[in-house]
Amino acid sequence: MQRVPVFLLLLLLTGSLYSQQSWQVVPGHITTQWSANVNPAAPLPEYPRPQLVRKNWQNLNGLWQYAILPKAQESTLPASFAGNILVPYAVESALSGVGKTVGKDSVLWYKRLIAIPAAKKDQQILLHFGAVDWRCTIYVNGQQAATHEGGFDPFSVDITPFLKKSKEQEFAVSVWDPSDEGPQPRGKQVKKPNGIWYTPVTGIWQTVWLETVAKTHIVTTRQTPDIDNKTISVETNVANAQSGDLVKVTILDGAAKLNEYSTAAGQPVKAVIDNPKLWTPESPFLYGLKVQVLRSGKVVDEADSYFAMRKISMAADANGIQRMLLNNRFVFQYGPLDQGWWPDGLYTAPTDEALKFDIVQTKEMGFNMIRKHVKVEPARWYYHCDQLGMLVWQDMPSGDLGARWEPRPAIEGIGYDMERSAASEKIYRTEWQAIMESLHNFPSIIVWVPFNEAWGQFKTKEIVDWTSKLDPSRLVNTASGGNFHAAGHIIDLHNYPQPAMPSADIYGNKYVIVLGEFGGLGLPLEGHTWQDKNNWGYRSFKSQDELATNYAQLIDKFPALIKKGLSAAVYTQTTDVEVETNGLLTYDRKVFKIPVQRLKEVHKKLYDINLVTMK
Repeated sequence: MQRVPVFLLLLLLTGSLYSQQSWQVVPGHITTQWSANVNPAAPLPEYPRPQLVRKNWQNLNGLWQYAILPKAQESTLPASFAGNILVPYAVESALSGVGKTVGKDSVLWYKRLIAIPAAKKDQQILLHFGAVDWRCTIYVNGQQAATHEGGFDPFSVDITPFLKKSKEQEFAVSVWDPSDEGPQPRGKQVKKPNGIWYTPVTGIWQTVWLETVAKTHIVTTRQTPDIDNKTISVETNVANAQSGDLVKVTILDGAAKLNEYSTAAGQPVKAVIDNPKLWTPESPFLYGLKVQVLRSGKVVDEADSYFAMRKISMAADANGIQRMLLNNRFVFQYGPLDQGWWPDGLYTAPTDEALKFDIVQTKEMGFNMIRKHVKVEPARWYYHCDQLGMLVWQDMPSGDLGARWEPRPAIEGIGYDMERSAASEKIYRTEWQAIMESLHNFPSIIVWVPFNEAWGQFKTKEIVDWTSKLDPSRLVNTASGGNFHAAGHIIDLHNYPQPAMPSADIYGNKYVIVLGEFGGLGLPLEGHTWQDKNNWGYRSFKSQDELATNYAQLIDKFPALIKKGLSAAVYTQTTDVEVETNGLLTYDRKVFKIPVQRLKEVHKKLYDINLVTMK
């Protein structure tokens, strides 16, 4: 065993003690068990981009300096800072160590000095942000390097031209976020939290990291499976490709090499997968994928990825009713509305173990699907869903509210749209497209949901058709909640608390019928609530037994609805969130209100293959 020099041990110990002394969880609210595991010297250290993996990277999470200043100082680097903030936890969160609100009239600044290796002649150094809410400007050594708008999509900046010859570089970021006083997508964030609306999230809330790449390098890949033709399409975006450069794609089954293909850079590969192992919730098999850029036979750049052979589609059953199919067979999809909020980290799970916990427990409860509600998670969340076999419906985070809502689908298939400004529409389209592109390779995602309950709903048919064109490999849930227009693939009703469904033939059996939200059975548990009084639920109970009995009674109604035409249902919700106490778990994830095994037993009847006969 190699011994570490004593001086280095003392240096590491001193740095760790300094980090702990200069950071602590802000008191005042409940926390999860994982808060105690957050290491301020290296929070969330896991590789953040599992769909495009390289070895040469540096995690920049940790303590940065921060300042909250008037918005007029958005483009002027501060002369001094207020203290330390733990990145990547939003400034309003307890885990940030700050716990302060910013608001539309102020700007949040970050600064950190970072030692990085010098780039070689044919290399670039990229600065990556998983997500920053909302508008941010990046400065490197006092020079403006980039500006980005969008609170839910990852982005990268080539910082090579701004680096000094010395190893230590100064990074600064300014962030402006108007929360619910702006038109941008922001989900359920509001400046005055109440009911179903929660604390704002401002600033960096996903991992920040550096990556050293060759000047000619793989920027993205796009993997689309076709199980009917037993192929996987791989498109590769290569930066600074030269004439004659090749892209080599290798398909792996574990360590075994299945196929290998080479093509000119910029050209897609259609790889054959003989006897494909299909990805399902019961057997979530993932193939390995290696992508290399070759020049004169030498590897210029390479990255590892993965994919799954799976298909989501729709077809009529024996009664002519449209059903949602997974790998060409009907599987009833049932899962919770999952909002992805944490009492200690708000949008950001305290640790990767915590991030995975919710998915694991959802699976253990007997669910096979999650509706990710008006929020986008870090890439590792979808990676865990891919590995665990969890189907995902992905919402677009809502913003610019104000449309009229018709909760039940109109017979003529024409709901209500609001007028959004050209600027608001551009913000929506830019971010939705960026979200879809960044998440395309995750096989767990099977449904896109562009609108929820008329929250900012506009140009519905145009947006839905555009969404389908951007990704024809998945289904589109036109408008979750009932404000339906004749577009997309799915009619979605919200009904509390009882299960319900619109008539299957109301639109001539052209669409899949789903129940996008129901339930909302509430139970506040003392010692596990965001606040001591005035907690809220759609319907509240006094004991866990009473809650479990009423939940089971709701589930008993589903077999008849499934026979009539229901393809999926979403229960509200996975956990309590702030004052909303409708969760199957408490907000701190410390109490399961209904025992996991009891839920699993209750859910078994939903997956009876004899309920539906296909043609």
